[in-house]
Amino acid sequence: MGIPVVLAYSWFAIAAFTVIAYGPVLAHNDPRLGATAYLVAFAYSVLLLISVLVHELAHALTARLYRWPTRKIVLNLWGGHTQFEDFTASPGRSVLVAMAGPAANLVLAAGGWLLISGGQLTGVADTLANIFVWANLLIGVFNVLPGLPLDGGRLVESAVWKATGSHEKGTIAAGWAGRIIVIALAVWFVALPLLSGNRPDTSLMLITVLVGSFLWLGATASIQQARYRSRLHLVDAAALAEPALGLPETATVADVLRHSPAGVPAVVLYGADARPAAVVDETAAADVPAALAGTTPATAVAYPLAAGAYVKETDRGAELLAYLAQLEGSDYAVVNDAGSVTGLLRQLTVLNALTGKQQRGSAGTPAGGEGRNRDRNR
Repeated sequence: MGIPVVLAYSWFAIAAFTVIAYGPVLAHNDPRLGATAYLVAFAYSVLLLISVLVHELAHALTARLYRWPTRKIVLNLWGGHTQFEDFTASPGRSVLVAMAGPAANLVLAAGGWLLISGGQLTGVADTLANIFVWANLLIGVFNVLPGLPLDGGRLVESAVWKATGSHEKGTIAAGWAGRIIVIALAVWFVALPLLSGNRPDTSLMLITVLVGSFLWLGATASIQQARYRSRLHLVDAAALAEPALGLPETATVADVLRHSPAGVPAVVLYGADARPAAVVDETAAADVPAALAGTTPATAVAYPLAAGAYVKETDRGAELLAYLAQLEGSDYAVVNDAGSVTGLLRQLTVLNALTGKQQRGSAGTPAGGEGRNRDRNR
C-alpha cells in the first residue's frame, strides 16, 4: 500500500506493562497456565497492536479515496496516529476519515464475537479471542467520544466548522470538548469513589491519569494549532518586514552611513552572486571613527545571514513559515521580483504575528551558524 509504518520504542513499554500487570491475573484465573500466562499477556499486547494498526490503516485508506496522501503511521505508547501530508479537507470528508478508524475496530470486534459464538474455541484461544473482542470494542467506543484528539472530536469540529464556516473555530470547540472529557473521566474514576468513601483502584487511577494527561495535551495542542492557523494570514513577508536596502559586500562603512545615517533603513550586504549574505549592525557601524569609515569594509561590522535566508515580498502564510522553519538564524532578507533587497524580516516579528503575543528577544543579533540551504533560485 506504500504507507510506512513506524513502531516506536515506547510501544515496548506498554507491552512490558501489559505483561507485568496482566500476566499474574491470567495465572491466578487459570493456574494451569503457569509461566505461559505471561506469554498469553504478551500475545494480548500484540493483538492490541494489530487492532490499533487496523484502526490507523482505516484512516489512511479512507483518506486515499480523497487523494489525501499519508506520510506515515506511528504506533507508540498511546496507541497510534496517522500523519498526513498537506491536503484540502471539508467537514464531511474529515468526519468520514475520522470515523473509519473506530468503525474498523467495531468490525473486528463483531468478527471476534462471531468466532467466539461458534463455540469451537477453548483454553488460551478462547481467552485471547475474548480479549480481542473487548479491546476492539473499547478502542472503537472510546475513540468516538466527542472531543479532540479522539476521532469523535472531528464530529464536533465538523459541526461547528459547517455552522460557522471556520475550520479553526471548529477545532477550538472540539479541543475544549476534549478537555471536558478529561474532567469527566477524572470525576467518574477518581473523584466520585473518593467522595463516596471508597478507595479508587490504584491501577485504574494510574490509567486514568495517563490517558487523561495524553488527552489533555492533545486537546491543548489542537486548540493552539487552530489559533495559529487563524493568524496565518498575518504572516506576510512584505507587511512584516522593516525597510532595508542592499549594498554590495565591497561597500565601506562610509557607504553604509551615507545610505543609512541613523540605522534606518537596515542595510543588507549581497555577494558577487547578488544574493543577500549579511546584515550590517548599525551600532557597530556608528562606532567606527569617522577617519576610518572610508577604509573600513562594511563586512567588518556585519553578521552573516544563514544560507538561503531570503524570501520574496509575495511570500506569506504556511509556505513562508515552512521555509523559515528550515533555516537557522533570526533574520531574513526580503527581495522583490528583480532580486533587489527591499526589507529585513525578523524572526521575532513573525512569531509575534503568529502568536499575537509580544515575544522578547534581541532582534538583529548574529545568525549564529549555517542554515540548511534550500535554494529557491530567486
